[in-house]
Amino acid sequence: MLHPQAKAFIDLLEQRGVPPTHTLTPADARKFYRERRAVTQPDPGEMAEVRELQADGLHGPIPMRLYRPLGSVAASVLPVLVYYHGGGWTIGDLDTHDTLCRELCNLSGCAVVAVDYRMGPEHRFPAAVDDVLAATRWVRREAAALGVDPARLAVGGDSAGGNLAAVVAIAARDAGDLPIAYQLLIYPATDMRRVHPSHTTNGQGYVLTSDTIRYFHDQYITDAAHDLDWRASPLLHEDLAGLPPALVLTAGYDPLRDEGLDYARALTAAGNRTSYVCFERQIHGFITMGRLLDEANAAVSMCAAELRRALEP
Repeated sequence: MLHPQAKAFIDLLEQRGVPPTHTLTPADARKFYRERRAVTQPDPGEMAEVRELQADGLHGPIPMRLYRPLGSVAASVLPVLVYYHGGGWTIGDLDTHDTLCRELCNLSGCAVVAVDYRMGPEHRFPAAVDDVLAATRWVRREAAALGVDPARLAVGGDSAGGNLAAVVAIAARDAGDLPIAYQLLIYPATDMRRVHPSHTTNGQGYVLTSDTIRYFHDQYITDAAHDLDWRASPLLHEDLAGLPPALVLTAGYDPLRDEGLDYARALTAAGNRTSYVCFERQIHGFITMGRLLDEANAAVSMCAAELRRALEP
């Protein structure tokens, strides 16, 4: 069954006449997404430090935000999660995922560096990939100045950010110069072809619709051939062996559910340590909605616990 709290949220959107994302301009979609935080997200937690950063990217500076957990001391060297926000490579920013990054940081004991990568339609594929790779390399390079341990560096993200985290893990393995210790993939998009059964069974009525997925896809991808590029569809990479341990989390009423499950299966079949958890009663995007959805808080706690366990010395 759909969780009653998730159904209440869907009903609330309908009662308030919130327009579907695919009917909006990217600028308006970003505004609605940012404003929704006040209704859905818990209050931001207190931190030991929050610092704005900039990485040097191939196409200019990349804004980032560093979080250090409450109770940590400045001199301590912490494991670090480099986090890429969701939003269909079109919406979302450092602020839309600020509360989630604070929660993951405080609950895991890891530092978190959130990355504000370029998005479509202004910057098309593979701009986001270029930025998150450059940002992650920068974090490793500047680890001493940031007070983080480059040997305990994880990547993670939700939805489009989960896609980017999976891509970074593969690219880092292939390059051989960016060791990744763990990957946290929260309802990741892994196959741009959008052919898995859950795209049909969950394609209408659960906030993220087939129309909205097509809208996001078309803001980011300009050529149908890019759907087959592993940097857009990591599930299609011919060799998924030798990748970092992973947690793949999905939601039962999410159009992306089946491609997340298939990616977890593919990682496992290739010999990687992979855990898979599906929150069967939840919708896409639920993990940031802890003010409304109790299971969001359970999911955040689980992700943080797995991070702590994976990155402990």
